Amino acid sequence: MNKLNKLNKLNKLNKLNKLNKVVQTYEAALSGLDNNMVIMVGGFGLCGIPEGLIQHVYHSGVSNLRCISNNAGVDGFGLGLLLEKRQIQTMIASYVGENSLFEKLLLSGEMQVILTPQGTLAEKIRAGGAGIPGFYTRTGFGTPVAEGKEIKLFKNKEYILEEALTADFSLIKAWKADTYGNLIYRKTAQNFNPMMATAGKITVAEVEEIVAPGQLDPNFIHTPGIYVDRVILGQFEKRIERKITRKN
Repeated sequence: MNKLNKLNKLNKLNKLNKLNKVVQTYEAALSGLDNNMVIMVGGFGLCGIPEGLIQHVYHSGVSNLRCISNNAGVDGFGLGLLLEKRQIQTMIASYVGENSLFEKLLLSGEMQVILTPQGTLAEKIRAGGAGIPGFYTRTGFGTPVAEGKEIKLFKNKEYILEEALTADFSLIKAWKADTYGNLIYRKTAQNFNPMMATAGKITVAEVEEIVAPGQLDPNFIHTPGIYVDRVILGQFEKRIERKITRKN
């Protein structure tokens, strides 16, 4: 039985179950997404990105988005698609990465970019999901990162106040899900996805496989279904960001 047939069978079994979070279309998965919203998008480079969800945001034409992600994919793929249509007004990220258009929009000032140290970015998202409004960190003190932020002294050392991040939508990618929305990530594709899952008002998970409740070992569930609102079965190209081969 292929994945689609399994999913159809699961949906029939769960159609009266209000805990069933599986949706059939990307339109349903992103219902409510609109202009001027804040979105978080999981992934690190092209690893662990919700490819289908990003493509649907691209085709939907929503604009003036404030996007929180480690980076913006590459030219023509991942979040790089949204840059082509200038759908992102503000990008909160850790680095420009392999995306030349991202670099161009940053340097020209056409898109506001808030570069954030990677560990700080992760903690800002984690804090948002935990309901913590902010935290103090040494990272960035004495650099442009600290400009305009509160400075506090702890044991004769200066720390800057970083505010938490939350989003209207968190778009994440997981390896396996059950119909209740419990998620398991695979290896390094886990990256920013678990923390972003907790920090969105609506969290949508695009996954490689959906199973019935009880088939995921509770000891290996990374994100409990309580954080997930919608689950959709995706198809993933899993493009390699930069392929390096050894010369003969």
